[in-house]
Amino acid sequence: MRVSYAPSYYAPIPDDHIFPMGKFTGLHRYLLDEEIIAPGNIVAPSPVDMTNLLTVHTNNYAKGILEGTLDRKKSRRLGLPWSRRLALRSRLAVQGTINAALMALEDGMAGNLAGGTHHAMPDFGEGFCVFNDVAVAVKVLQQSMWASNILIIDCDVHQGNGTAEIFKNNAEVFTFSIHGANNYPFKKPPSSLDIGLPDGTEDKDYLQVLGEALHKIFTQFHPDLTFYLGGIDPLETDQLGRLSLSIDGLKRRDELVIRKVKSHDVPLVLLLSGGYAPTLKETVEAHAQMYGIAQKYCY
Repeated sequence: MRVSYAPSYYAPIPDDHIFPMGKFTGLHRYLLDEEIIAPGNIVAPSPVDMTNLLTVHTNNYAKGILEGTLDRKKSRRLGLPWSRRLALRSRLAVQGTINAALMALEDGMAGNLAGGTHHAMPDFGEGFCVFNDVAVAVKVLQQSMWASNILIIDCDVHQGNGTAEIFKNNAEVFTFSIHGANNYPFKKPPSSLDIGLPDGTEDKDYLQVLGEALHKIFTQFHPDLTFYLGGIDPLETDQLGRLSLSIDGLKRRDELVIRKVKSHDVPLVLLLSGGYAPTLKETVEAHAQMYGIAQKYCY
């Protein structure tokens, strides 16, 4: 399975920041060490073109990120300190998702060792999400006629508000978010299908609800391509999650989604999205589960 990755997915931020910036290099190293991904299947993206960014984001916002000219309010809302390296990593990650989508269309499945930044809106970023990589990839694919009907399965514990808002009037894009009902964002634009779960939801209930939702979606919508945002923040140990999945429950969730999509012979793009486990090691190993499962479905 091919994946997108570049060393510059890492950008320096303060050591005490809750965002685990080191997970990108850590996951890359872990997947190679465990022979889950072969070195020859790692494809380095170039920075996304401004033209592609502007399919989703406003010129003022995109230039503000690239040039470091965001106003104070938008900078605070982003949640990450601006730097040239942050601007570069954000452009690389968007192109990484575009590339992963194209590779999935060719191979059946591919991933980006970043991505899933679903809180970014056209004119601002928030919740540690600079650009909405999935939305840009969808727009680029549709405009290039590589794909038409696209499904976004978002299992991050935080609702994909940016993605929902961007595609609210697009019948060719089905946005599905299963998340904590009482968690961020507190204003949740409607997705095509939203499922908000109560605090403390455990494996059995989570998996039952998710399985029923996926059955419903594939009964009524027939995608050419699916994006899977496999956030690990539903874990009970997550610092920002408020749900109570075990590490085994998270693995079963990933298997459920991947198996369902592949049973319909739909190309699949794997993305990290969020996760705030107590240690970087736990964060990396939880994200790596998705790629280990995906290996079984590559042929």
